[in-house]
Amino acid sequence: MEQKRQNVDSVFQQLLFEVEAVTKQLDVRMKEMARRQGVGPGEQDWGYIDVRDGAHMFYWLYYTTATTDYATRPLVIWLQGGPGASGTGYGNFEELGIVDTDLNVRNSSWVHKVNVLFIDNPVGTGFSYVDSNSLYTTTNAEIAADLLTFIKAFVEQYPTFQTVPLYIFSESYGGKMASEFALELYKAIQAGEVTVPLRGVAMGDSWISPIDSVLTWAPFLLQTGMIDSEDYAEIDRYAQLTNDAVNAGNYGLATSLWSITENVILSVTSNIDFYNILYKVNGNSTGQPSTSDENLRGLNRASDEELNELMNGYVRNILGDVIPSNVSWGSQSTYVSNALNDDFMKPVTDVVESLLNETDIAVVVYTGNLDLIVDTPGTLKWVENLKWAGAQSWEESDRSPIMVNGTIEGYYKKYDNFAFYWITRSGHMA
Repeated sequence: MEQKRQNVDSVFQQLLFEVEAVTKQLDVRMKEMARRQGVGPGEQDWGYIDVRDGAHMFYWLYYTTATTDYATRPLVIWLQGGPGASGTGYGNFEELGIVDTDLNVRNSSWVHKVNVLFIDNPVGTGFSYVDSNSLYTTTNAEIAADLLTFIKAFVEQYPTFQTVPLYIFSESYGGKMASEFALELYKAIQAGEVTVPLRGVAMGDSWISPIDSVLTWAPFLLQTGMIDSEDYAEIDRYAQLTNDAVNAGNYGLATSLWSITENVILSVTSNIDFYNILYKVNGNSTGQPSTSDENLRGLNRASDEELNELMNGYVRNILGDVIPSNVSWGSQSTYVSNALNDDFMKPVTDVVESLLNETDIAVVVYTGNLDLIVDTPGTLKWVENLKWAGAQSWEESDRSPIMVNGTIEGYYKKYDNFAFYWITRSGHMA
């Protein structure tokens, strides 16, 4: 009798295990099928993934409107800059989402071509939040680790994307985060820790080598007629002090000096627009800068107040009770930025070199030629100094024009898996 009872218990435990496994599979499938009507046309889904205990990362997935079979189109992850700028807000409504801030359908939306996944990253950005101040990320490596945890959980919840080509696109500080995330994801794929066909990473106007941007600000502004020689000397003096701090490994001081250098530029130019040097701005005859430090970290300051009202009003109502009642969009963003203060000026050129030397994914850098924050001269400088097997061949490759309807809209140079794009008449939000 005892043996029979043990056999029955064993069979029961096995059945229970199988039921739990099937239930989990059904939950995953139901989650994947639970596409919703969000903001604007097309099917969407959104929610949270806990990347650490007490660290809640928010995402917003847009299924492409190009076809009813979304799995035939790639998935593009969009990482915003800042650090602390929200992809579900800025990238979504002000750049490439299905509707703009006036809720008008955007003809140029990427959603018309591919599936787009906006992630509020690092935790604390946008609708993402942490339960304790000790949970903010303080290094780029920690950010990459959180994103790796996120993508592992995401493809478990949406298993169809385990076979859909994945591309990581980014802007500004997002490029710094994307480079290390892409490298760590590639390693995890090779180790069999996650299944997803990573195809490439694109870094737009990206904060990869901060000091190269700072050191080229004065020459760039002088050569474009924005300053004179006296202004050049003043800007360069603080740029060199920033460089000294970087060389000494004092990155916290370098961040402070970077901010001072930007304020010197604002002063001598009477408030030039850092996002596009040709934008018309309200000049300041007193020579005192009026642009806040936070706005110079890659945030689009054109309509912050309107976007905040949209995200914490209409959008929040659409997203429903997924967003906790005590969480406001953007309320923790400043803390995100402050936590990365000592990491802000650190370069990640070595990470880009590893992407080129150790992976076979496409690596793309693009730059708007009117951007000042991450100016084209500074970007080209660190790119030309990259140490990788194809460096000389890339240097010797022809630079070709990008033609759109007979008009030159930029140039590109490509060799093997690396491509560089110059985008004309474009600023930081290229």
